Order: sequence, then C-alpha cells, then structure tokens
Amino acid sequence: MKALPFVAAAVALAVGFDGVQVGNGQEKAVTTPLTGKMKGIDGKDVDLAAFKGKVVLVVNVASRCGYTNQYKGLQELYDQFNKDGLVVLGVPSNQFGAQEPGTEEDIQKFCTTNYKVTFPMTAKVDVKGPSKVDLYKALTTTPPTDGKSAEVGWNFEKFLIGRDGRVIARFRSAVAPESNELQAAIRDALAKK
Repeated sequence: MKALPFVAAAVALAVGFDGVQVGNGQEKAVTTPLTGKMKGIDGKDVDLAAFKGKVVLVVNVASRCGYTNQYKGLQELYDQFNKDGLVVLGVPSNQFGAQEPGTEEDIQKFCTTNYKVTFPMTAKVDVKGPSKVDLYKALTTTPPTDGKSAEVGWNFEKFLIGRDGRVIARFRSAVAPESNELQAAIRDALAKK
C-alpha cells in the first residue's frame, strides 16, 4: 500500500498534471499545457513552466498569411498588458498553405523588422497532426468557441491560458487581437490573481 501514492504521483506526471490545488480539504490535480521545454526562435530552450502564474496567449503564426498583420495587434497586446502579467507566445508553423517557409533566423528578422516583435517565440514546429508538439497536444483538447474540430484550423489561432495554467478560451484566426471578445477575455484572466 505504501507504493500507491508513488504510483499516483508517477501517473500524474506522465499525463501532464502540473500540480495540486487544495481547497475545502479536497486535492485536485490541475492539467496544464505549460509543461516541458521547447526551442526558442533563437535556439535557446524556452521553459514553459516559467510562464506559470501569468496569463499566456499562445498563437500559431506565419509570415506569409492573410492574417500576418495580426503580429501588430499581438505586439500591442503584449505592450499593453505584459506589465499586468500577460505573455504572448508566438509559435511559427508551416503547416497551413506553406506560409512559414523560412528558417528561424528568417522568421525572427521578419517579425522584428516589420512588426517590432518583442514577445517570446518558439522555433518552427508542427501544431496539428501526428507530429504536433506536446504544447499543442494539450492545447487542442480544448474545443474552440464555435465547437468545431479540435485540431488547429489555420494560422493565428489563439489559446488563452489563465494564471492557474488551464486553457480558458480558444479563438479562431479571424478573431483579431484588437477584438473586444479577445481583449475582454484577457482582461478577465488578468483580473484573477
């Protein structure tokens, strides 16, 4: 019987449980996509756990997409709300119309030159299908607000993660960073301490 707590802890770690929330004497495991590491666009490791306690907007991005101008709005969100605890995380992917064909260096140069991007970005990865990274395996278990497929549908789909590490909202590509819907969700998430 002494092995049971160890086995339970090992299972919790294996399936991505982040920790334990305690309230009213009840313990409850919290699942979060903010586990593990990814390569940053600069080649350095990005520890997703470093974002715990913050509100995180994860966006799969591309440089040659009709939605590419959303970089401007994403940077404005980051500038406006970063001091309050918002992190925008750009995740380049070439899976939609081959609209992100460049290297990490090309992507970084494009983003900084054209949109003055300062928010963190990962290396280019797969965000759908059997080769999608663990971050997106966790994110895509959350259905979008329109209730359709769990896979990412196109570039610039957005996932909002609350301070507790849980995905609290998912927005399709057409929802612009400037939209009332997205900004209200960010403000609500930031208000929760």
